[in-house]
Amino acid sequence: MCTAIISVDPASPVPVLLVGVRDEFVAREWEPPGRHWPDRPGLIGGRDLRAGGTWLAVDPGAPRAGVVLNGRGRMAPEDARVSRGGLPLLAASGGEPGGLDLPSYDPFHLAAAEPGRVRMWSWDGENLTGRELGPGLHMIVNSGLEGRDQREGETEDAYMDARIAHFRPRLAAAPRPEPAPGEPVERAWGPWLKLVEGDGLPRADHRALLPLLDVGDGRVWGTTSVTLIALYPSGVRYDFSADPGVPDSWTRIL
Repeated sequence: MCTAIISVDPASPVPVLLVGVRDEFVAREWEPPGRHWPDRPGLIGGRDLRAGGTWLAVDPGAPRAGVVLNGRGRMAPEDARVSRGGLPLLAASGGEPGGLDLPSYDPFHLAAAEPGRVRMWSWDGENLTGRELGPGLHMIVNSGLEGRDQREGETEDAYMDARIAHFRPRLAAAPRPEPAPGEPVERAWGPWLKLVEGDGLPRADHRALLPLLDVGDGRVWGTTSVTLIALYPSGVRYDFSADPGVPDSWTRIL
């Protein structure tokens, strides 16, 4: 149940803000953001140790960011499946998914953000659709942009709908941050910080932005990291928390 929150304001000195919330089994190992890919030395992101890719990548020189979420639809054949972890690297490098062997990928939503443009692609196992995300606030979850692809009766989709219903109006009502490069994280992100730290909801709440759920057999599913990206025409601010919901857990990456 990952979530991406994207705010676009072309008139702002910080035209694009991106919040990336990664949900995964907490036992799945990963490395914190760094330059982990020798074949793409300009890119920075956290690295998944199982498949070697990432959920969110940044090219500070462009500047550009790419983020991927699981989608809905027909899964790829197991014997031909390609990890979706390479997709943010592609998007952050300026590439597009249209040239890939898409039937080898499970369904996904992929966003590529630059100061002057934000694009989103969705693959459902059969069709690839693309769109521009214009000015305003956008929330992407596994059930699509603003949860528009949700399936009736699906518990997970109902949770995502509740998440959007709780957080979207609060994010829209709060003053939009304009993070300066050198500011402390609290001042840079202002009222948004309380929201992306969970807004005080219990992590088992069905509205939670930062879920943490015991799914049985010793497995725990939940938010394992939160990323805050501010894209300026001249660069990137990149804040990262590996301990979601804990106020003093933020690290400045860029």
